[in-house]
Amino acid sequence: MPPGLRKLALTTHVVTSVGWLGSVTVFLVLAVVGLTSQDTQRVRGAYLAMETTGWYVIVPLAFASLLTGIVQSMGTTWGLLRHYWVLMKLVLTVVATFLLLLHMQVADLVADVAARTVLSGGDLSGMRIQLVLDAAAAVAVLLTTTSLSIYKPRGITRYGWRVQQQRADRPGGAAMDTGAPAQA
Repeated sequence: MPPGLRKLALTTHVVTSVGWLGSVTVFLVLAVVGLTSQDTQRVRGAYLAMETTGWYVIVPLAFASLLTGIVQSMGTTWGLLRHYWVLMKLVLTVVATFLLLLHMQVADLVADVAARTVLSGGDLSGMRIQLVLDAAAAVAVLLTTTSLSIYKPRGITRYGWRVQQQRADRPGGAAMDTGAPAQA
């Protein structure tokens, strides 16, 4: 991938990923407010905002982060399946995106009830607690993927070793790949 395009892909991936983390953090705050507030209008507003934020901000950012991450990894020396940290980010992102879609069903139900009735402290308490716990877990997962991107722990997959060996076996091929990205 040409350097300019690679930087554009990286910027897009960072923006969508950070946006996803930030919007999930807001979702967590709204879930805590919805669970703990005694103000019925605030509770109603929190759950309605969570549904809207989830479908129109978080879900699109999750898919955009997944897609841009794949594009970014395919256009760099890191590759998609060569290094364990990239593979782990991919697995975490796919699982988080899938669980997000399941989680949004709970958010939809709670928002629907909040729109039609006044939620008291015990109404849908299990689902309301689940919204808090799921959002907190999502923040932890997204912080983990961010940390993996920054620290890039060593470790090459079997596929990565094969690719390195094939490169080294070619005439004029490079010796061992250090794992560092190619310079622009």
